[in-house]
Amino acid sequence: MPRGRRPCPSPTPPTPTPCSVLVLKKLGDELRPQFAAVVRHLGAAERLLVLVEPAELAPTAAALGPAAASYLDTYTPDEADALHECVDFVVCLGGDGLVLHASSLFRRAIPPVISFNMGSLGFLTNHTFDEHRAALSSLVAGRDVLESCNDADPDAPDAPPTAGVHITLRMRLECQVLRDGRPLGDPVEVLNEVVVDRGASPYLTKIECWERDRLITKVQADGVMLATTTGSTAYSVAAGGSMVHPNVPAILFTPICPHSLSFRPVVLPDYAELELRIAGDMRCSAWVCFDGRKRRELRRGDSVAVRMSPNPVPTVAAADSTNDWFDTLNRCFGWNERLEQKPWESGESGEMETLT
Repeated sequence: MPRGRRPCPSPTPPTPTPCSVLVLKKLGDELRPQFAAVVRHLGAAERLLVLVEPAELAPTAAALGPAAASYLDTYTPDEADALHECVDFVVCLGGDGLVLHASSLFRRAIPPVISFNMGSLGFLTNHTFDEHRAALSSLVAGRDVLESCNDADPDAPDAPPTAGVHITLRMRLECQVLRDGRPLGDPVEVLNEVVVDRGASPYLTKIECWERDRLITKVQADGVMLATTTGSTAYSVAAGGSMVHPNVPAILFTPICPHSLSFRPVVLPDYAELELRIAGDMRCSAWVCFDGRKRRELRRGDSVAVRMSPNPVPTVAAADSTNDWFDTLNRCFGWNERLEQKPWESGESGEMETLT
């Protein structure tokens, strides 16, 4: 047992300010100085209990010195399922993959996630590390001004605005692999997408797509994916799907290289209950993966049941959901960038001469 190890604190009634935080970083030693700085700020300055992943406890304690023993801790594998009961918010230092990892740590409810862009693109990481002290202090104290959330008496124009932070609730998909109608393993929750594909086989997949008890279509393609609106800017857009605002309650149904001229991606309501079933006469088996992880083979007749999860991922916005989303499209995709049309110069006219 690591030196200074304490058990995960018991659940307590809600308090005005958070008491504990889980800090995550991407793999490798590249961000270790920044990671130590964030842990020190949250533990020493904000006086929070700071949890790190088990593999990060020893190197972080060595970097911070003996003083860190008063606020630094980790958790055991047996305590992982109860993290949602003892963590008030999560800090991510890395890229989008780290946010997906944070989502996978919480099978049920997940506390708010604030992420700092330390990766390549950063569709889900809207905060810059230069502002980490101010952003974290505002989150702990809840002192950002949110005029759009002001619930004061409308007849009192001088009422102070509400304090807090903007949160984007990002839906997840609950996925269950079935064999002979019975569950195989535990359900998996995904933040981006679940993909069923042909793997290394040279043959097309043949996947029956059901909504409740109704056959929607049969997919003959490299594969098919069901994505969240958060995942609309990930694999789905690369396969020709639409980009959808994360606040839109929907499930994206996107084929991968379909062998059809008329198979277009569609957007389904979030209450749809879908099943991707491997056809009994398919020439080969198929493969499924969840957010690019936990890849496993599916036999003929196996299926994946997918529905909206009751446990969304709350992410802390830098400005608000819409501003953050359009900023991400411009920053990561260069969305709709082109040279602007020049105006008419003095004396020129865009009108055609009238024939007389």
